[in-house]
Amino acid sequence: MTAEGAGAGVFIDASVWIAAAGSPTGGSALVLDICGGRRFTSLCSQRVLQEAQANIRDKLPVEALVRFYKLLATVSPAIISPVTSEEESRYSSIVAEKDAHMVAAAVRGGAAYLVTLDRKHLANDETRRAGLPIQILRPGEFISLVLR
Repeated sequence: MTAEGAGAGVFIDASVWIAAAGSPTGGSALVLDICGGRRFTSLCSQRVLQEAQANIRDKLPVEALVRFYKLLATVSPAIISPVTSEEESRYSSIVAEKDAHMVAAAVRGGAAYLVTLDRKHLANDETRRAGLPIQILRPGEFISLVLR
């Protein structure tokens, strides 16, 4: 659950961490900056952070990996404990099986939002109509929501 007195929980997908590490001035970096404030509480899972780290290490320059570690220290997301296979299975018919762990962790953590760049499997109309207990948004949509 989100800490008492803290803002709405925002679960950050690996794609957002990767993009922010690769581009410190892009929308994903702004999402992480917003989530480091008082209005929102950033949430993540160890599995998502490991996925982000592996992708950054494999695909981006070393400077991006350093930026990733600095972002982690600055944003300091609350880490949701690993979900069970039963928790994952609740969402595997709604989202791609590979992403069910993330939705389950976001729900368990009490997130109001899951921010992702994954339009194919997560941030799409079908998933949004599925009645999930969280809102799945792309970085630009989350930023627009915050600026309203």
